[in-house]
Amino acid sequence: MKHVIALDVGGTSMKAALMAEDHTLLRQERRPTPVAEGPEATVAALVDFTAHLREYGERAYGRGALAAGLAVPGFVDEATGTAVYAANIGWSDVPLRTLVSERLGGVPVAVGHDMRTGGLAEARLGAGRGLERFLFIALGTGIAAAIGIDGGFEAGAHGGAGELGHVIVRRDGRPCNCGQRGCLETVASASAVARAWAEASGDPGASAADAADAVRRGDPRALAVWDEAVAALADGLTIGVQLIDPRALVLGGGLAESGELLFAPLRRELAARLSHRAPLPSLVPAELGDRAGCLGAGLLAWDALARTTQPTGTP
Repeated sequence: MKHVIALDVGGTSMKAALMAEDHTLLRQERRPTPVAEGPEATVAALVDFTAHLREYGERAYGRGALAAGLAVPGFVDEATGTAVYAANIGWSDVPLRTLVSERLGGVPVAVGHDMRTGGLAEARLGAGRGLERFLFIALGTGIAAAIGIDGGFEAGAHGGAGELGHVIVRRDGRPCNCGQRGCLETVASASAVARAWAEASGDPGASAADAADAVRRGDPRALAVWDEAVAALADGLTIGVQLIDPRALVLGGGLAESGELLFAPLRRELAARLSHRAPLPSLVPAELGDRAGCLGAGLLAWDALARTTQPTGTP
């Protein structure tokens, strides 16, 4: 059976799969990302993981993977397949395409930014199907976005488009890891909500899901935390809407799993801020969950394979 390798690299774990031509994930595995051991160890673990998957495919399906796709965090040069910089992993200027392709016997390898890669999956297989322009936002440990345009994604002049989490929404807010204060992700990410609820409730182990449960119970302290996160998120999304005029806002990540507890007040806040615009973009949940990264990496791999097998002279 024809298949490709898909690998989604995160700061905590690496999720991988073998993907068939019909986009079925034939085999899924997860390994820890050895960030504490240094960037060289992380690169070695990534390359070894792809080699393991190739060997599995040979045993299970009688042939190795035809290509590989990698979704990685930070700044990415997708044209050269280089991981330019990722603060949470510590690597810089890593030629991932070359390293993985050599280990896999020269098969095509595509390297993409993790957020844009997940957005690609949502665009083709999930909530963004049929939309010529949408904004895909992940509300997790941080906040990131991908700008979907006509089936592709805007990378920006330096590979850094979509850093919505570092739009300043509270000028006198908390310090952010980027060096600024009051960035959107310091208020409206899942980790920010967890931190705010831990402070308000006195429970140092509290999570964003705990905050959501308390909101459902009507706890006024949780309502204050939630309202501030929703208001900040609406401020950030309003900027995104004004800049790119998307057909839809597609929200994923841990905080979006709270469903209408988040979506209902967020729709109201956006409508108030964008009352001069008509129509408003739809606000919808992402459909693919934590599979988006792997699915998108697999799509990158199939696209890379298609480019290498395109007949000479074909535009």
